[in-house]
Amino acid sequence: MLSARISNESGNESAELADEIERQLLRSLRQQNTQSRNETIVLKATSQDGRLLGGITASTSYGWLLVKILWVDETARGLGLGSDLLNAAETEGRRLGCHGAWLDTSNPEAYAYYLKRGYDTFGTLENGATEHPADHCRWFMKKAL
Repeated sequence: MLSARISNESGNESAELADEIERQLLRSLRQQNTQSRNETIVLKATSQDGRLLGGITASTSYGWLLVKILWVDETARGLGLGSDLLNAAETEGRRLGCHGAWLDTSNPEAYAYYLKRGYDTFGTLENGATEHPADHCRWFMKKAL
């Protein structure tokens, strides 16, 4: 039997380790399964003076674009920047051969936003009234590209 030590990483090391674990998983999957492109997409929006106003991170796998993070600074919300970032990521996903996009959110405002953008709910995780945090919901959504 293999003897292994399990430890908890924190700080910058944890982010680097998470990236390495994902790289190793994707390498293993490529050896075992028919793959499409596995690409990372990172897009940003900046002001004239270079201040970060928003960004989106996504990845591709098995013909799907996974939208991981879409963030817009509070000062730039409601101006269409989020839609511009999402459109750009979806366009890049199509260029890389994706036929669909998926994401998850637990923010009711974001959920409504994604519904307006053509995403449909395909699953939920819901907490009950006695579970912490009470009545929390996470929606899983997808869209054909």
